[in-house]
Amino acid sequence: MNILLRAHSGLRYVVLGLLIAAIFAAFSNWKSNKSGDSKVYLFAFIATHVQLLIGLLLYAMSPKVNFGLISEKVFRFYSIEHIFMMIIAIVLITVGRIRSKKLEGADKHRTVLYFYALGLIIILAAIPWPFRNLGAAWF
Repeated sequence: MNILLRAHSGLRYVVLGLLIAAIFAAFSNWKSNKSGDSKVYLFAFIATHVQLLIGLLLYAMSPKVNFGLISEKVFRFYSIEHIFMMIIAIVLITVGRIRSKKLEGADKHRTVLYFYALGLIIILAAIPWPFRNLGAAWF
């Protein structure tokens, strides 16, 4: 459990970095009207899905997921808020990736930009940052 938790916590920074890189690449490619696909879109897509798989394993094993204590802030966050916000973010990233594969030129990059940016915003809101007092650390 501790290994999965450390992997999940550390991979968060990889996911955030790849999403930011994909958003900047999408904006740059959109403005320069480039055709083709950027590999960073795929890497961000894969990293978010690996993070989801690790998170689902943790969700099944974590003592912080307790629906009996749902009225308490920490248990409510981990039992409901965190997982649903992350799933929504990953669905947005997935939809953006799939839709962009069907498009060409500037439309492809604009689609990635919008969907990945929305996903990133939701992920940032759903991360249990240490300053939120949810029992999580920076790593």
